[in-house]
Amino acid sequence: MKFLLDILLLLPLLIVCSLESFVKLFIPKRRKSVTGEIVLITGAGHGIGRLTAYEFAKLKSKLVLWDINKHGLEETAAKCKGLGAKVHTFVVDCSNREDIYSSAKKVKAEIGDVSILVNNAGVVYTSDLFATQDPQIEKTFEVNVLAHFWAFLPAMTKNNHGHIVTVASAAGHVSVPFLLAYCSSKFAAVGFHKTLTDELAALQITGVKTTCLCPNFVNTGFIKNPSTSLGPTLEPEEVVNRLMHGILTEQKMIFIPSSIAFLTTLERILPERFLAVLKRKISVKFDAVIGYKMKAQ
Repeated sequence: MKFLLDILLLLPLLIVCSLESFVKLFIPKRRKSVTGEIVLITGAGHGIGRLTAYEFAKLKSKLVLWDINKHGLEETAAKCKGLGAKVHTFVVDCSNREDIYSSAKKVKAEIGDVSILVNNAGVVYTSDLFATQDPQIEKTFEVNVLAHFWAFLPAMTKNNHGHIVTVASAAGHVSVPFLLAYCSSKFAAVGFHKTLTDELAALQITGVKTTCLCPNFVNTGFIKNPSTSLGPTLEPEEVVNRLMHGILTEQKMIFIPSSIAFLTTLERILPERFLAVLKRKISVKFDAVIGYKMKAQ
């Protein structure tokens, strides 16, 4: 009963905060400067990571680019240098903790403390649980979430300056059949972002910011023939534009499209039977390997 009374006493504050949020919708947010900041981007050899590197290069940041694909990494670096940025590249396997730690040590010794970390590297296997091999499940978690834990946060907290960017997915909020390992890892990545945000606040580390990106299907080639009634497959350029705006204005959560935020709320309040119908209407489709059928034959 006391808890309910305490909640009721917070209602005036809820009204004030809601009005404040509404007013802020009409006030342009100030964009921070990232000139000279050391920005490390994982998965920089392709797609969102590559385009994000280009945008930071235009803003005169000092770039540290990681990827397991040396050729793609070199292509990204060449374009960034052409844009006038200082660029350092490292071939890193983000599924290997020791590789991450050793590369991070080199970055600190040769370049300095990373002040903006974009955890973008990711892997996805489009298959049901029966067709997903154990090593694939392990790698999905190693790259998509465990790699986010290693190496860079201590220096940021010591300096009380930094920004951790988690590239997650709409699949980190809404479950999708035949993306079981991927969804599970992205739910974990979203949980990492939310809990890290709260932990930094509890420790009163006000200078380290956090941002989480949660887009729908993006046209990067990792998932074949995706479609959904929520809208067309997103182009990487559109996603990166929204991501950069979110980073520069220190937005905590970025949903693309914005309707995904509404869906995540609905999932918590609507009846289960209605949700099943709604998910069929949303009609998420893509090419996937269905091991259950093969096993039944």
